[in-house]
Amino acid sequence: MIQTDNLTFQYKKSEHIFSFPNIALKERENLLILGKSGIGKTTLLHLLAGLLKPASGKIVIEEIDIHSISRSKLDKFRGRNIGLVFQKKHAIQSLSVVENLQARLFLSGKSINNTVIDFLLKQLDISACKNSKINTLSEGQLQRLGIAMAVIHNPQVILADEPTSSLDDENCNVVIELLIKQAKLTNANLIVITHDHRIKSLFSNSITL
Repeated sequence: MIQTDNLTFQYKKSEHIFSFPNIALKERENLLILGKSGIGKTTLLHLLAGLLKPASGKIVIEEIDIHSISRSKLDKFRGRNIGLVFQKKHAIQSLSVVENLQARLFLSGKSINNTVIDFLLKQLDISACKNSKINTLSEGQLQRLGIAMAVIHNPQVILADEPTSSLDDENCNVVIELLIKQAKLTNANLIVITHDHRIKSLFSNSITL
């Protein structure tokens, strides 16, 4: 469950104040947030993830007002309950695919279960590169690894920042369908923030900033 109320944000040394529409998602509900560049899409995602603190308003995830708790508790909450799919790949270059997923589980405080890892890699069709180093992966494999790292710890919320911006039509649909499928498997809320209108038909809920 995710709910936001009267959310605003202002960067230091900037006069512009971002004001965001209210969000109310029940369990398993997904949301597409559309908007052109510079409108505040990534800012909103970082607010929802607790990486930025709003100027006003509140964000409630799983009945917790995430900005009413201490920074250390928020870090732990984020690590266990939020999965982030970034535009830029954040895998550790010196580790293999499977080692990156093991590290993600460790950092989220979850037990490392190689059977679960193998199942997820199979679901995302990257089992063949399980032991490969990050710098040997293709762009498509990196994209799928990014999804795997976002969902391996069974988060309650999956936040994806422009996950299809560099993809052709076929792979665009593949990536979004994978995200929707993984969210459904873990009963998570999926929020995709993008300027890519090609994926609008795959979501029943959408808002435009």
